[in-house]
Amino acid sequence: MEFVMKQALGGATKDMGKMLGGDEEKDPDAAKKEEERQEALRQAEEERKAKYAKMEAEREAMRQGIRDKYGIKKKEEREAEAQAAMEANSEGSLTRPKKAIPPGCGDEVEEEDESILDTVIKYLPGPLQDMLKK
Repeated sequence: MEFVMKQALGGATKDMGKMLGGDEEKDPDAAKKEEERQEALRQAEEERKAKYAKMEAEREAMRQGIRDKYGIKKKEEREAEAQAAMEANSEGSLTRPKKAIPPGCGDEVEEEDESILDTVIKYLPGPLQDMLKK
């Protein structure tokens, strides 16, 4: 029966025997082999990290060449300059720094007021128009 079972299941009988509580085969060098395997994995991981670090350094050198060629600053440099400018503006101030007003925000209100005034004057009678234009 045992022979037929082994023949039918092939190599799975060892695993079946272990699951059923049978004797496990103990390899005297198992600990040594496992340690060697772990060391090989660590070494492979270090080599992989070194490879990718080298590739990233080459990419960064290429990026820096492009930045130098076209006069582009790194994002970190731009942020550092903006932060330094904000700190310089707020130096000596007790309140938080004001937010920058986008160009054209304050000008539009005055232009709209003038255009509304012109529109109103247009609908007034002639003598009143002359009086308001002066």
